[in-house]
Amino acid sequence: MQAARARQDTLTKPQGSLGRLEELSIQLAGIYAQPIPSIREKAVIVMAGDHGVVAEGVSAFPQEVTPQMVLNFLNGGAAINVLARCAGARVVIVDIGVAAELPEHPRLHRRKLAFGTGNIAQGPAMTRAQAEQAIQTGIEVVEAEIQRGLDAVATGEMGIGNTTPSAAIAAVLTGQPASQIAGRGTGLDDAGLERKIAVIERALSVNQPNPQDGLDVLSKVGGFEIGGLAGVMIGAASHRKAVLVDGFISTAAAMIAISLCPDVKPYLIAAHRSRENGHGLMLDWLGLKPLLDFDLRLGEGTGAALAFPILQAALAILREMATFGEAGVSEKAR
Repeated sequence: MQAARARQDTLTKPQGSLGRLEELSIQLAGIYAQPIPSIREKAVIVMAGDHGVVAEGVSAFPQEVTPQMVLNFLNGGAAINVLARCAGARVVIVDIGVAAELPEHPRLHRRKLAFGTGNIAQGPAMTRAQAEQAIQTGIEVVEAEIQRGLDAVATGEMGIGNTTPSAAIAAVLTGQPASQIAGRGTGLDDAGLERKIAVIERALSVNQPNPQDGLDVLSKVGGFEIGGLAGVMIGAASHRKAVLVDGFISTAAAMIAISLCPDVKPYLIAAHRSRENGHGLMLDWLGLKPLLDFDLRLGEGTGAALAFPILQAALAILREMATFGEAGVSEKAR
């Protein structure tokens, strides 16, 4: 990082004039332990899982949409497929807890832990053993991709109702009330949002998750795909790979990952600020500053895929821009 910073300060520009591009290039140098790293192979890992809490009316869409969208991902027709293609990234689809049997498909990773979580308004989402298994699954999936050749990973998810457990996780860890965290998700009206807030409050009361124990929070009020993404982040960081964190659900997963392993944080890059209500509070708790603010709230990894070219631009500046000495420009121009 010191070498990257020193090079940035000798490039043909006033020091610091490329702002966060410079900061990002220095962070990436630290992540890869190289003064001028490069990112070639990219992937978006999309974890899919269902949630028993949809029975409480917390989503504008029915649960059947989850397996239907997984098939759409596999067929290449979803927003994440389009944006990943634009970024030159592959899409990795994992069934970690969809509440339906999915047909065989060569690109589907079948890692189902259960047919959806329990209803958090009535009891825990999963057992502690299942929470551990979800995290381990994420680690194994990203390690397999690294073995295939992977330089940077983006996190994505699919699961109708998953903004509710994500908001519950955020409320526990930030200490903020559910009303400050919960948003409209797939498009709830005012009555639906009030119902969702009440469900989250009930889930926290029923389960009493321990904010000092990330695994307890995940098992009490989380989701299989959230645990899987936390595992992806931990696994990628352990192999010195950059992680682009997508929106609201991915950020909840990052909160779990950091709760379990604080050393993961320097490897995380917040791709964007979601339109979801409490996302800014979650990013502040993590100490991450988002790269983009496009009013996105789709999930799937779409915001993270959009940020891949920014990483590559930051590194291209570091690698390709001439120094004052190389260009024959007076260093007084600094």
